[in-house]
Amino acid sequence: MSSLALFDFDVFAERWLGSLVAVVVAVVIAAVVVIAVRLAAKGLGGRSPWIIELERQIRAPGVVVVFVVAAWIACASTAPRAEDWWPVLERILLIATILAGAWLLAVLISFGMGSLMHYDSKKDATSPEARRRQTQLTVLNRLAVVLVGIIAIGIVLFTFPEVRAVGTSILASAGVLSVIAGFAAQSTLGNLVAGVQIAFTDAIRVGDVVVIEGEWGRIGEINLSYVVVYIWDERRLILPCTYFTSKPIESWTRKSDKILGTVFMDLDWRVPVDAVREKFMEIIEGSDAWDRRSANVLVTGSEGGYVTLRFKISAANSDDQWDLRCLVREEVMTWLQKEHPEALPRTRVTLEP
Repeated sequence: MSSLALFDFDVFAERWLGSLVAVVVAVVIAAVVVIAVRLAAKGLGGRSPWIIELERQIRAPGVVVVFVVAAWIACASTAPRAEDWWPVLERILLIATILAGAWLLAVLISFGMGSLMHYDSKKDATSPEARRRQTQLTVLNRLAVVLVGIIAIGIVLFTFPEVRAVGTSILASAGVLSVIAGFAAQSTLGNLVAGVQIAFTDAIRVGDVVVIEGEWGRIGEINLSYVVVYIWDERRLILPCTYFTSKPIESWTRKSDKILGTVFMDLDWRVPVDAVREKFMEIIEGSDAWDRRSANVLVTGSEGGYVTLRFKISAANSDDQWDLRCLVREEVMTWLQKEHPEALPRTRVTLEP
């Protein structure tokens, strides 16, 4: 009896020792492949720096994929394949391979899109066309990554026969599909559709100057379900994508960053308009913020005991326009106080005896 037990133990040890050796060999081969890829990337990185960055980004998912596949091959060709629990382990390894492969694919897509956006921004980063391309590439990148994740999860679920049967019956039901479509049009998937619509209808772009809900700011992020507006005072306004497809917004950079600005002043009737006009031109010509497209001073109102002067100025962008308006308002006010105090607004009262 003891000799039979010893014989069984020897057979068992021999079988599993072979499996252990196969796993170790597979891991060693996988490690050699990973090291060879890293060395090749370093060797080629001198002429093409992007190769080093690519290797750095795919290192983690690549290592996981290589080691999982190596372990799967080693186990499938040795003793574990004959065990009763092998189908469970095989499914676990299959799921791990699918998820790791999806991770690797998502990283490759993000790297490709990021490289394309970087290359495009080096040629032109500020024009409306460049912002439109950047916005579309950003949304495409996020959409592609989400689709890869959804497909990977779907493939994992369909490896289970029970889920496959349920999925087939659901997809065959028109009633359930109509419910899904209804929810998609009203909730999360509705925002997803709106996000794609924003990117390809060119309604807004990353970097656009907008006025939304009475707030002035720039479009900072366009995600698949929401848009982040960077308010000028460093607050953040987060709005669903459906907001931009259903409500009007005010854009200051739709076709160009160039913009006109105005300053209004209520002054006394004795204001010397020609002298004010001359001083105004002196102020803006001394400022780098004026782009020399347009400038004038006009009397646009004469009601309520005052005359209204409108100072119109042009600038290359909204930031310069704001600075120029503040400069004109301050300089003209100071100059009037010193040189023409009679032009300052005043209220007259007549007292009859």
